[in-house]
Amino acid sequence: MNSSRPTVIVGAGFVGLFTALHLRHQQDLRSIILIDPQERFVFKPMLYELLTGELSEDVVCPTYKELLQGSDINFVQDKVVAINLQEKRLKLASGSDYIYGHLVLAVGSIQGYLGTEGAQKNAFAFRTQENAIALERQLRECLQRASQTDDETQRRSLLTFAVVGAGPAGVEMAATLADLLPDWYAQLGGDIRQIRIVLINHGKTILAGDVNAGLQEEALQAFRTRTVPVELILGVGVKAVAQNHLEYQPANSTEIKTLLT
Repeated sequence: MNSSRPTVIVGAGFVGLFTALHLRHQQDLRSIILIDPQERFVFKPMLYELLTGELSEDVVCPTYKELLQGSDINFVQDKVVAINLQEKRLKLASGSDYIYGHLVLAVGSIQGYLGTEGAQKNAFAFRTQENAIALERQLRECLQRASQTDDETQRRSLLTFAVVGAGPAGVEMAATLADLLPDWYAQLGGDIRQIRIVLINHGKTILAGDVNAGLQEEALQAFRTRTVPVELILGVGVKAVAQNHLEYQPANSTEIKTLLT
């Protein structure tokens, strides 16, 4: 091993960032280079607090410069476009390249839609700071339009918010919206009783197969006691997502149902 060659970590999410910090904590004397195309780290469990305004952008999405200050870890904001394993060389989008001694790939995952028609175009992901900003803009626009329309069908659609997937993220999102949206709509003079938060899940229970499965009853009780109770549609598969509705199919049925949302 050539100890003069740095350890290069590609991807600065939880795995990449904490790998870099762990190596430095273990007194690894090799140079560490952490590469990510984003300027800021995203603490995903706290994105909800960014959406609600309880926490600031600097807390939920701090810069890597701030996080790594004093760590002697070299952060490079760039994108890896090629890896030569034989030469142990990385090429970056900027044209720079690095020869490494050890390589850690921690590039994470991308948003998946399971082939659901229209989902990628019309649904809102919730993984990044930009996602949170886009979602807040959409939510506020729906509430504003609902407060101004005389069309009952349109208002019903604008005030129905569907969350697909009843794992931890979906459960927390549904509960967050059930508290947040009534407050926003009341500020516009709207009737909060018209708001619907609908959690849709393929399985017949929430939090199934998750480490939090033991909290099912607590979560269901929390749904019932929100400012707007969360409705559940379980045991169905979402087949299509359009701009103002989604289609779902109950298990063991050929019937396709539509939810205006």
